[in-house]
Amino acid sequence: MNYSITDIEIHFLQIKFTAIGVYLDSEVVKHLQQWKRKQGKELEEDDDFFEALISAPVEKFLRVVVIKEIKGSQYGVQLESAVRDRLAAEDKYEEEEEAALEKVVEFFQSKYFKKDSVITYHFPATSPTAEIAFTSEGKEESKIKVENGNVVEMIKKWYLGGTRGVSATTIASLANTLSAHLSN
Repeated sequence: MNYSITDIEIHFLQIKFTAIGVYLDSEVVKHLQQWKRKQGKELEEDDDFFEALISAPVEKFLRVVVIKEIKGSQYGVQLESAVRDRLAAEDKYEEEEEAALEKVVEFFQSKYFKKDSVITYHFPATSPTAEIAFTSEGKEESKIKVENGNVVEMIKKWYLGGTRGVSATTIASLANTLSAHLSN
């Protein structure tokens, strides 16, 4: 009898689940003047630039549109893991943060993200809070307010965190757009 082994090499596929839109108050450029005349590519790799962007006291709004269906629980677990890891790295993961993060995860738990569903994150200019909203075809929008400043900061860092942000294309786009505004 002759036995043989067949090898199959499997490559990891990168699947796009969401498209991310970032909306910033135009006042943000006033807080980023030290990066005036820097190229987008330079800014893209400069985490201090994104740190300044995140902490700038201007309104920020993120619009996340679902491209490929995903369970809300899957999205919630990704968010939870990223936020918890960032909090732990800065030694800011205490009971209050755990409770606030758990509420966010529960908010997403029962949702099903159909194609074209929208998740929005609103970060007011003068408050360390966030409002997260979810809308899916024809259903009423559901919202949650996150009042733990540390959790809110790490959600911002998940999306806007420079080299550690969740989406390299979002970071590159932001860097190039802001570079153009800072060149004027």
